[in-house]
Amino acid sequence: IKVGDSLMLEVKGVRCGYDNKEIVKGVSFNIERGNNLCIVGPNGCGKSTLLKSIANLLDYKGNIILDSKEVKKLNRKDLAKNVALMTQASNIYFPYTVYETVSLGRYAHLKGVFSKINKNDEEIILKSIENVGLLDIKDKLISELSGGQLQRVYLARAFAQNPDVILLDEPTNHLDLKCQIEILDYLNKWTKENNKIVVAVLHDLNLVQAFGEKVVMMNHGEIVSYGTPKEVLSENNLKEVYGVDVKGFMLEVLEKWK
Repeated sequence: IKVGDSLMLEVKGVRCGYDNKEIVKGVSFNIERGNNLCIVGPNGCGKSTLLKSIANLLDYKGNIILDSKEVKKLNRKDLAKNVALMTQASNIYFPYTVYETVSLGRYAHLKGVFSKINKNDEEIILKSIENVGLLDIKDKLISELSGGQLQRVYLARAFAQNPDVILLDEPTNHLDLKCQIEILDYLNKWTKENNKIVVAVLHDLNLVQAFGEKVVMMNHGEIVSYGTPKEVLSENNLKEVYGVDVKGFMLEVLEKWK
């Protein structure tokens, strides 16, 4: 059952980790369609681990519910239609062209093993490449691309998958400032126009302020704060989690721009 415009992704009391070591310790939040959520916190606090559990790449306790279905009960194909994960480890690749790499995002939608990509798939692939600004190099081998271009290729592949939720682990790494802003603007547009959800782990708190509608702040595997950027990125929260006066530092730097 689709929940329409109401609640769509619900994370309830999720616990997970590696080698019997619990890293994420009872995390709960929810996010509605048409919105984006940023996850922030220091290194090693469980942000990437949490993303992997939402993508069902990691066994978890608790509930992760997507459109009233438990994620771990979805088969692989249904999961690929619903959730796309773009991680830091995306640098393991074959010498495909940009177009071929992005087309991999369509395979979850093919009817059978020997089905071919049709006209509709081709349009979606080209549109996805265009949306990340790489249409002019669609036939170039990805082994010849810069880190930033490669990042955009993997993002285009996630768009081509056309999932309900895109999970992003540091999507703006390796990107110059202009490209960071363009990618985040496009993600925001994508959520609104298609009634989808983006959950992004971001380190740059300025980008979180600009992009985030809801923010989850984590520390030691737990949620310290959850709400709007204004509520979460308060002076006290930042000092408690990062151990420095982040806001004071930001304002001091801002003065130098004047």
